[in-house]
Parts: sequence; C-alpha cells; structure tokens
Amino acid sequence: MEDVKLFGTWPSPFSQRVIWGLKHKGVDYEYFEEDLSNKSTLLLQYNPVHKKVPVLVHGEKIVSESIVILEYIEETWPKNPLLPEDAYERAVVRFWAKFIDEKIRAMWVFFQTVGKEQEKAIQDNLEVLRTREEYGLGEKKFFGGDIIGLADIALGWIIQILEPMEEIMNVWELRQPQRLLESNNDGYENRSGRCTTRWQQDARTARCDNNPAACVRTARQ
Repeated sequence: MEDVKLFGTWPSPFSQRVIWGLKHKGVDYEYFEEDLSNKSTLLLQYNPVHKKVPVLVHGEKIVSESIVILEYIEETWPKNPLLPEDAYERAVVRFWAKFIDEKIRAMWVFFQTVGKEQEKAIQDNLEVLRTREEYGLGEKKFFGGDIIGLADIALGWIIQILEPMEEIMNVWELRQPQRLLESNNDGYENRSGRCTTRWQQDARTARCDNNPAACVRTARQ
C-alpha cells in the first residue's frame, strides 16, 4: 500500500476529523505536526491554494479540506464505511456534514466576542444543537443510524469546546440534549474532567494533556 501522510496541528478540529477517519478505517499513516505560525515548505507545497491544514498525502495524490479528505478516505478504503449504502441515506448524511460546516462560525464567535454579541452567539449555538437533535438525529443514535459515520465525525470536535463555553458563561444547557455527550460502545467516547484515552498524549491523539478543554471524542483501538 502507498504511504499515507497527514499534515495537521493538534488543536485543529479539522485535523482531528481526519485522524478519527483514518483510525476508524484502520489506515496506518505518518503524522506531521505543523506550526501554523511558521508553516513548513511541504505544507505550502502540498496546499498552495489555502495554505492550511489538514492535508492528506497518499502516495503522489494530495487531498485537502477535512470533509473532502474524509470522502476520499471513504472511497479509497471501503472497510468500516463512513457512508450508508443507500443513495438517499448518503445524501442525508452529507447534508448534515455540510450543515455542521456551515454553522461552525457560531462556535468560534463565542470566544471572539463579549457582552451582547457573545450572548447572541450562545443562542445561535443552542439553536444549532437543537436543530441537529430534532431534525438530524431524532431517535437515532448517530446521523446514519446505529453506526458512526461521516456526519458524526464532522461534529465530534464540538465536545472539546462545550465545557470551556459553559465555564465562561455558566451556560450548562449547552450540553443539552445529553445524548451529545453520552459515551457509546461503537468506537467513540468523550470524557470530562481528567482526560484519558487509549492513544497517548501526543499530536496524533488529540493531546488531551489532562485538560478538559482539549478532550475530544476519540476512537478506541
């Protein structure tokens, strides 16, 4: 099999998406941690358009943008599929992955504003979570049913920012509905407080560093 390389940075939720996708598929890869304040020559060479992470290099093929990379991973390594077999169900999962990407800005606005603007960001975030719960999940465990898939991985990074948001504003309802934070037995789990994973604390494993704000949903080996 051709070598697989991933260029990312540990705080990036977009890099984490790709790490989770590769782990879910059981694909071996070499990880390159990027300093975004001093981007490497290779990163600029591999992604001259956006000049950002993540970038997947598979042999001589170069793929950027996290959702695009996950789609490439899905088509290249069919084991442990991220998308359903049915065409309509695939379209639904892709819809929610796109919805999540479009709503990401509200999460970052919270940390970039104060006062009324921050209060609005809280309400925007609550609306996103409620919409996801009511129309995306319903009674399902995951977006695709009983199995973790592309939309779930796209959303997984949200876990690492809910706790600091709550601590800043004492807005505990951000974690409602509870299913967003419930552990599950199909491969991914979240932990609060002292973060522990079966992947040790390095850039390739989300670097929990015993910091609740850095905890993410991680895949069991």
